[in-house]
Amino acid sequence: MLELRNIQFAYHPSTPVLRNISLTVTQGEFLAVIGRNGSGKTTLTRLIMALKKPTGGEILLHGRPAGHLTPADMARHIGYVFQNPDRQIFRDTVALEASYGPEQLGYSPQQTEALTREALAAVGLSSLTGAYPPSLSRGQKQRLAIASALTMKPAMLILDEPTSGQDARERERLAVLLTTLHQAGLTILLITHDMDLLAACAQRAIVMSQGEKVFDGPAASLFQDMDQLKKWGLTEPAVLSISRQLVPRGVTPTFSLEELTNSLINRLGRNRHAESSTTY
Repeated sequence: MLELRNIQFAYHPSTPVLRNISLTVTQGEFLAVIGRNGSGKTTLTRLIMALKKPTGGEILLHGRPAGHLTPADMARHIGYVFQNPDRQIFRDTVALEASYGPEQLGYSPQQTEALTREALAAVGLSSLTGAYPPSLSRGQKQRLAIASALTMKPAMLILDEPTSGQDARERERLAVLLTTLHQAGLTILLITHDMDLLAACAQRAIVMSQGEKVFDGPAASLFQDMDQLKKWGLTEPAVLSISRQLVPRGVTPTFSLEELTNSLINRLGRNRHAESSTTY
């Protein structure tokens, strides 16, 4: 679906930001691009969305060169959600905000209303259609920005640090939402430093370091070399860290909070059964 070939970018010839980045995103993937601040993650997405032009290399969309496409052209294929939703929310109600894309594409009022209703339902904002966007919580604003992208019916969604500024409940809700959207067939590219979100959602991980791609593979294999992970300025997900600490108690390391919880419940049940048997 999307291919980057030897992408380079620099604000000044002596200070390259991206160096020879090549990657392919296939339809239906859920991948996460991670790395410490300044590694080039956000710059990469801005190049994909034609908000900036690469100084070298080529971007292809559906197998065709995309260098001539404008941000508006790219938005027809790829939805882009900024790290700070306030940067892209500007209308007076939730429904009006979500309907902006279809209106600009020339859809009829009936089509626009249907797309808006569907998108707001998908992100759990159906009850807030008349709300004033600045009055929403940070998590609700982020979901509104996602809904605005979904009304365009993109084949792919890019999210830049979507859990930034959110509490644990909103982060969990976002993880469930993204998983649901992916299961429905949406291709998702996640820019994040949230390793728990990566572990919960992503199938594939790409690590950026000093403007270069230093890892590209299954998300689960990323955490096999903790020393290398630390060199890249990354940490392991909290669930994996806790489960590893519980290995002496018979717990198998896992990325899944559900699996860890079930494992602990099962062990507690076995221990109680053993105690009961000993008593009798």
